[in-house]
Amino acid sequence: MRGIQLQLSQTQKLRLQKALEQLESLSSKVNSDASVTIADSIPVNHEDGVLKGHGTADLDGEVVATLCGVVERVNKLVYVRALRSRYKPEVGDIVIGRVVEVAQKRWRLDINYSQNAYLMLSAMSMPDGVQRRRTALDELNMRCIFEEADVICAEVRGFQHDGLHLQARSKKYGKLRTGQLITVTPYLVKRQKQHFHHLEQYGIDLILGCNGFIWVGEHVEATEDMIEDQVNQSDPQVLSLEEQEKNYTALETRKYICRVANAVRVLSTLGFVLTLEIIQGVIDLSLSANLDIHDMLGSEFCVLVAEKEAERRSSTKKRR
Repeated sequence: MRGIQLQLSQTQKLRLQKALEQLESLSSKVNSDASVTIADSIPVNHEDGVLKGHGTADLDGEVVATLCGVVERVNKLVYVRALRSRYKPEVGDIVIGRVVEVAQKRWRLDINYSQNAYLMLSAMSMPDGVQRRRTALDELNMRCIFEEADVICAEVRGFQHDGLHLQARSKKYGKLRTGQLITVTPYLVKRQKQHFHHLEQYGIDLILGCNGFIWVGEHVEATEDMIEDQVNQSDPQVLSLEEQEKNYTALETRKYICRVANAVRVLSTLGFVLTLEIIQGVIDLSLSANLDIHDMLGSEFCVLVAEKEAERRSSTKKRR
């Protein structure tokens, strides 16, 4: 049952198993040859000159899978994408990272990849918002922008000779504050057109990082002077009382942050792909059931989420 670490009663085990089996049957009907295990045969047309990629092998004239995953086809190329694998960056990916080092003209970030990524000083907007060459003074003030342990949202720029590079030139990128960082398995976050979501009814920002880092925080309007605000707010001891009161997060907003974060944790435990629709559904389910925030991580609610998701997918399939 996808490695769920829950204290389930016998009745809850049966309910959860039934829900997961229903979900599996629905997904298998959509694409019966998509999921493969080791030594499964992959149907191909040899007359088309098939190219065998990662996770495949030739055995007695047949193409077989050498690992568990999903069969992907790109033109003539056939390969198997492992379900539980490390994050593999692609240009344009929205990622969330944590600063681990402030180096010369660059920040080094942990983005849940096999190696750290680099955000160059020249690859981000400066506090004054002017496009200009970076000076020695800019390099001296790097810690005023980002320092160790800061959480940052950025975009994958590409690979260079010294490693993976990011960029944060857009106003929507930058330092993230007043929220929670959640780590999930990267395959649960699919590449979509939109990874930034504003849950307006709760005053919450939700960022689904392609690298498996999820940010849930207080809504912040993206403006051109966001980096300048980050510089001014880098030292909380020098803020006036008015500025500290302005930066204060209301108790109701903090509760919603915890509720949304727990919804993500429940879906990650169940192994469901994270989308705005399904996350919103879990939040609504917890509110309609009048559940406390900490009760969302209980076994009964996890089983209820699985049953509701199976019911939703079944009704969606019937409408089609």
